[in-house]
Amino acid sequence: MSEQRHRRLAVLTRVLTRMPGRQVNLNDLGRQLNVAKSTLSEDLLLIKESLEGAGLGVIDSQVGASGGVTFWPALDAVGLREQLHQFIAELSNVDRLTPDGFLYVTDLLFSPSRIDGLGALLAERFRALDLDCVATVETRGIPLALATARALRVDTVLLRRDHHLSEGSSLSINYLSGSSRHVQSMSLARRAPVRQGRVLFVDDFMQAGGTARAAQDLLGDFGAKVVGVGVLVATHEPADKLVEDYSAILEWVRSDEGVGQVFPSDWVRRMVKWEDKQ
Repeated sequence: MSEQRHRRLAVLTRVLTRMPGRQVNLNDLGRQLNVAKSTLSEDLLLIKESLEGAGLGVIDSQVGASGGVTFWPALDAVGLREQLHQFIAELSNVDRLTPDGFLYVTDLLFSPSRIDGLGALLAERFRALDLDCVATVETRGIPLALATARALRVDTVLLRRDHHLSEGSSLSINYLSGSSRHVQSMSLARRAPVRQGRVLFVDDFMQAGGTARAAQDLLGDFGAKVVGVGVLVATHEPADKLVEDYSAILEWVRSDEGVGQVFPSDWVRRMVKWEDKQ
């Protein structure tokens, strides 16, 4: 293999893998590298076989005049297993139990090194749903929602706790929190790009599911449909949530003596081939 082709393969691999989920046009690639389309196709086949053979991801090809290739990275099960073990160990610290009986997770949520992998995990869970955007409620749900949307290559829509004049007119609803039983408000700017869309709602914590249910109702008023709900941590109690279906990365069983138990959900165990550490 010539040195020129070695360099071209390195450039091609970099171009594909730095933009996961985005279609790269073959004509543009050919002009950029100054090679014929037939030569480019041979190079891409070699890269495809190498990446897929190593379990690093898959390359999809799109035919036609505007055809191209798209790289989808594989889920890093080994890295995620270790990350989840560390995450659970930190959450199991009794100092994380707040006076109102919740887990303090803000520092973990706003750490990109911790949250990006969990966003990729949620993205893999919901990738087949043909989503238009990811929605969340300010503020703690934002990092996980952004990480999930980035992995899915879709936009993020923010639901506000209070109306902001800078966003123009908005639609607001009041709802009863399923956990605290307090009346809360939620608003969404009328110009938000969600109309008639398929939406994934992502949040940091779920107890009774009141926030997720309110988000479904508010987005429904825009003609959008919430086709999935993903959260970082969900409590075991109450068992009957206000939303029919949701996917929690971690489940939390409370304890009167301390934090209790935090463990990965069944679907997470399957996806990362989980093994309990002794």
